Parts: sequence; C-alpha cells; structure tokens
Amino acid sequence: MEGLELTAFQIISAVGTARSSYIEAISAAKGGDILRAEQLIKEGDENFVEGHKAHGGLLEKEANGELGPLGLLMIHAEDQLMSAEAFKTIAMEFIDSYKRIEALEAKVKELSK
Repeated sequence: MEGLELTAFQIISAVGTARSSYIEAISAAKGGDILRAEQLIKEGDENFVEGHKAHGGLLEKEANGELGPLGLLMIHAEDQLMSAEAFKTIAMEFIDSYKRIEALEAKVKELSK
C-alpha cells in the first residue's frame, strides 16, 4: 500500500485516535476528573494535528494537479477528520458544563453547612 491509500489510512488512524480521546475526555469530566479530561483533549489534539497535516499534504498535491480521482477511502478519511473535529467541540462543551456543575455543587454544599 502506498500513495493516496496510505495517506488516507494515516488520516483515518490519527483522527480516529483523536476522536476516541475526545470521547474519553467527556467520560473523565463526567466522573469529576477534569484534569484527566483536559489531558485527553491535549492528547487528542496532538493526534488530530497529525491527521490534519496528512490531509493538508493531499490538498497541496491536488492543487498542484498531482492527484488523480479520489475514491471512497479518501471520502471516509475526510468524514473521520470532520467527525473528530466535531467531537472535540462537543467534548469541550461537556467539560465546561461539568466544571460549572461541580462549582455549583460545591456552592450548594457550602451553603447547606
């Protein structure tokens, strides 16, 4: 396997790992482990950047007329890239929400003393 197929699989692998990290971050935040959630977001971002760079390389080749027709595998790779990006947005919203919930619960506890 080489060329376009290899790059597509690199994108799929990297952004799939990123998406998994973002989903794990939501679970960590839900469990009250905000520091772990933030670390998982950072790890996800590192993997996402790897996939994004591979994708950018393909865009550059296409702009230079170096790529032939793109197949279903490349469409899948782009879909996975966009999915990972959307999951990061969702994960960040959940983490912020769980932080607010924890802060409110702490205030309620303090007031009920």
